[in-house]
Amino acid sequence: MNLLLERIQTSLLDLVGQFIQLLPGLAIALVLLLLTGYAAKVTQKMVGKMVKRLVPSRSLQLLAVQVTRIGTWAVGIIIAAVIAFPDLRLGDIIGLLGLGSVAIGFAFQDIFKNFLAGILLLVEEPFRLGDQVVMGDYEGTVEAVKIRSTQLRTYNGELVEIPNAIVFTNPVRVLTAFRSRRTDLDIGVDYTTPLPLAKQTFLDIIARTDGVLSAPEPEVDVVGFGESSIDFKLRYWTTPQIAEVRRVKSRVAIALKAGCDEAGIAIPYPIRTVHLFDQAQFSESKPLEKGDSVGQ
Repeated sequence: MNLLLERIQTSLLDLVGQFIQLLPGLAIALVLLLLTGYAAKVTQKMVGKMVKRLVPSRSLQLLAVQVTRIGTWAVGIIIAAVIAFPDLRLGDIIGLLGLGSVAIGFAFQDIFKNFLAGILLLVEEPFRLGDQVVMGDYEGTVEAVKIRSTQLRTYNGELVEIPNAIVFTNPVRVLTAFRSRRTDLDIGVDYTTPLPLAKQTFLDIIARTDGVLSAPEPEVDVVGFGESSIDFKLRYWTTPQIAEVRRVKSRVAIALKAGCDEAGIAIPYPIRTVHLFDQAQFSESKPLEKGDSVGQ
């Protein structure tokens, strides 16, 4: 029993001695990690200023800054590990990374998937920062494309973070990809309205409305005969931002109502025809007499 206690005591003393020997290296490694954090910020700023002059793409600028930050931290951590554990060589670190890569890959596969998707999004640049997009159930303005997720600011001021893998593998509607965007507006007129007059009136109203672009030109088409009206579809173009699209649509609607009133063009209400009959005559309890007909 005494021999066992002596061995345990000896082992504990050896561990404490080894820990004391490692303390200077651990302290230096901790200081080095703190310096790495500061160096990462400095290198980010330097690279950010440099790529702004050399690279016009905002997404590629962001990618260069993020890669610089990750690379600085990776170098700092490796150097700190070598200093903290002097017996640890670069070959041992590479071998350890090789053995652990499979386990790490399984454990962090979603993180790596989003990381690679984020890099591809920044390189291919299917949309730019500030674009208004529709991603699945969310619509808003792209605020940032990070390594893990894409940040979207909705029109009512909410922030949505969508994993890059989802953004990369699903359709994305970019509403501000081009200089102009078309709006379709439906309107119906009375059946007694001369159709050429209505069409020309609508074209004149749209052309005069502030915010409607002259090229491409507005279009007015007759699209069908409804139950109570002849239906037109108005197509016009504006700048693509959603706020301008809403404002111009409101102006067009107001101008159309005023223009139709001025030209004597009626915009009809839905019409329903109601037929009244004597329900007692068709009572189930009263049998039909000879000579009676259902249509009387």
